[in-house]
Amino acid sequence: MLPLEGIKVVSLEQAVAAPFATRQLADLGARVIKVERPGVGDFARNYDTTVKGMASHFVWLNRSKESLGLDLKQEEAKKALHKLLAEADVFLHNLAPGAVDRLGFSAEELRKQYPELIICSISGYGTFGPYTNKKAYDLLIQCEAGLVSITGTEDTPSKAGISIADIAAGMYAYTGVLTAIISRYKTGKGAIIEVSMLEALAEWMGYPLYYSAYGENEPKRTGASHATIYPYGPFATGDDKMVFLGIQNEREWVQFCEKVLENPELASDERFNSNSKRVENKGALRDIIEKEFQKKDSEQVIEGLEEARIANAHLNTLADLIDHPQLEARQRWSEVDSPVGKLKALIPPTTFDEIETVMKPIPDVGEHSEAILKELGLDESAILQLTKS
Repeated sequence: MLPLEGIKVVSLEQAVAAPFATRQLADLGARVIKVERPGVGDFARNYDTTVKGMASHFVWLNRSKESLGLDLKQEEAKKALHKLLAEADVFLHNLAPGAVDRLGFSAEELRKQYPELIICSISGYGTFGPYTNKKAYDLLIQCEAGLVSITGTEDTPSKAGISIADIAAGMYAYTGVLTAIISRYKTGKGAIIEVSMLEALAEWMGYPLYYSAYGENEPKRTGASHATIYPYGPFATGDDKMVFLGIQNEREWVQFCEKVLENPELASDERFNSNSKRVENKGALRDIIEKEFQKKDSEQVIEGLEEARIANAHLNTLADLIDHPQLEARQRWSEVDSPVGKLKALIPPTTFDEIETVMKPIPDVGEHSEAILKELGLDESAILQLTKS
């Protein structure tokens, strides 16, 4: 039996944050019913057409779900949603602030009607405060949370290359729902959970927050290097490729000097014999390191770092990641079905010894509408009325 088998999740979701949370629940066996606008569906379906005509975001976030097309402007559609919620364990949504309340599905009203229901909302800034109604896209939250101020080069601030604020909020929603399910087994009561993207990403900003609050300066933007540790980051090699490495302590620094740079005297050089001094004099140290690395190609440098037990990495492209030997050795790739045929999919990273995670198809818009509404006792004419686009 899958861990969440028997758990029913109803989701009014779009874009990334909520779909990311519910896909994790579906991976573990929950039945996830994704309520979408008839015909159009989740707007993330149309972000791009790169996956055989489907959007890459949607393919990533929506396998193993059932799609129910409902026009919630209709009163009968609202009644159908109430029927679903009466049988559901979890109601999760990330519509614009106040939208769910205006539809008549506020957390307070739902708690009165369904005291065992777990209700989880995801928003940009939370349900109260001066920013509540401010539009909240991932890039904008990255800016408000200070992430962009410490990401990029000294001259150019940059956002993270993935939807990190959405993902952070989605993960906290996912773990919050799991916590509420466990709590309900003990108390018999549901829960109201609120997750804001700003607060989720602010939590992830913990190290630079403390560094700024108690230090004299904020961390500087240093590209792919580290603001407070050196050597840590990219270094050029003789074949014009980049190798990344990280020195975490003085023992590793000595090893690095002796075995990789073959210059043991450098370890005690007064310019470099502590991390703070290495950070102060990183320009001079970079020249020394790259002069040595220019004598070798990237694979030779990595071999030397491995032998010295110094942390290192290739600068992989996404194509390199797809063919990564570690993912291949651990058989992390699977396939899921979709409206455009079989697609590659990574198996979820939480690996259980006796549980195989769910890898069911990605749904078309409203693909399961008729079956779900028939379960609720609606007849053909009512179903046609509720689902027409």
